[in-house]
Amino acid sequence: MSAVFRIVTDLPVPPERAFALSLDIGAHLRSMAASGEQAVAGRTSGVIGLGESVTWRARHLGVVWRMTNEVTVLEAPHRFVDEQVRGPFARFRHEHRFERTADGTRMVDEIAFRAPFGPLGTIAEGLVLRRYLRALIVERNGSLLSELRAEREPRVVQDDASQDPASSPSVS
Repeated sequence: MSAVFRIVTDLPVPPERAFALSLDIGAHLRSMAASGEQAVAGRTSGVIGLGESVTWRARHLGVVWRMTNEVTVLEAPHRFVDEQVRGPFARFRHEHRFERTADGTRMVDEIAFRAPFGPLGTIAEGLVLRRYLRALIVERNGSLLSELRAEREPRVVQDDASQDPASSPSVS
């Protein structure tokens, strides 16, 4: 049996943008900075595509792990799936879905995983792994949301008022 959970995140951009950012290796690394995650093999930068894999190295739960995931389904801009092909889990599958809403995109993450070690793994799933993985995905999605909001905010390149002596307050 596998543990399964689902997370729904609303994003203020069209599905095409949310989809593209979710496939971006750099965005993933920024979202997982706290664990020191690195892309160490396969596609290590840019946007990952169908049939491509990336090997991640990171510290989670006090242990350094390596996990290789492959994109096994890619239906732009609505859905993609990445699955572990090598790593710590007996099974790990992450389906990402992107649904257009009136305000942007509803991103749905569905994660199914099975820990190794039979009954001991099943206990670990219930006691630790489900909660830990859920928190990681929530953290990742919060990082994506912050990046997307920052893209939409106007940026002041130069404050012209500070350069205009007529607009400076006079000192008497």
